[in-house]
Amino acid sequence: MLELGKRQSLLIVKELDFGVYLGEEINAAIEDRVLLPKKQVPKDSKIGDRIEVFLYKDSEDRLIATTTKPLLSVGKVGKLTVSQVTKIGAFLAWGLEKDVLLPYKEQTARLKEGDNVLVALYIDKSSRLAATMKVYKYLHKNSDYEKDDKVSGTVYEISETFGAYVAVDDRFSALIPKRELYGDIKVGDVITARVAEVKEDGKLDLCVRKKAYLQIGQDAKKLIELMERLDNKLPFTDKASPELIKNETGMSKNEFKRAIGNLLKSGKIVIESDCICLLEETSNHR
Repeated sequence: MLELGKRQSLLIVKELDFGVYLGEEINAAIEDRVLLPKKQVPKDSKIGDRIEVFLYKDSEDRLIATTTKPLLSVGKVGKLTVSQVTKIGAFLAWGLEKDVLLPYKEQTARLKEGDNVLVALYIDKSSRLAATMKVYKYLHKNSDYEKDDKVSGTVYEISETFGAYVAVDDRFSALIPKRELYGDIKVGDVITARVAEVKEDGKLDLCVRKKAYLQIGQDAKKLIELMERLDNKLPFTDKASPELIKNETGMSKNEFKRAIGNLLKSGKIVIESDCICLLEETSNHR
């Protein structure tokens, strides 16, 4: 069977002035043949020779073969470059003459020309090849990573309910849960994280922050820098709401309290009824 969007080894079954027809068998029926244009035919090829080709559709929506190997095949995930943004979506360069379409409904973020975007290739309802940024179902769950391993991956979708979905190594399924989502993480970012948990199904939960005992020092430094920008004062204390603390510092309330405790113990701040003040000596000699 001729398979759209995949590489196949096919036989030359007929020679023409404008190319050759290929099929799975030497006597393949007309409807089971596909054209390989003349400029793609290997030199000195003859009927009965086997050729490795990729099958796609040309500008007139006809199935056609090419010996050029594209950057993606159906069901595979990889990064492609946006060549053009149009009214129907973004076109991605993937190594063939005809770019592949990434429809707007398959995008998880706004794109511009030149962006590198993580996508999977699929066959749409019109039996055409297309790309999608919604790669969740195309990712694997059989990585060798274990708890506390350091990993790198691409953020491909963000959910207000669940968090940031990440393709670790652009292959494996992972999530930064909403409770662990700190800083300005957006679709397309390549992030480094720690494996917080390996789920029973093999999916990974990630944390972009270090373990508490390693993170306290960095958080304390971050608070000093924040207070210096605010005339050496935070206009709230550790009694503030978790939402206010998260919005102003990017930390959870517990992380904030641990960092404040560290600064208080080292004599770098004083806590007043409605604010936290950085001692002048700390500001001048940090």
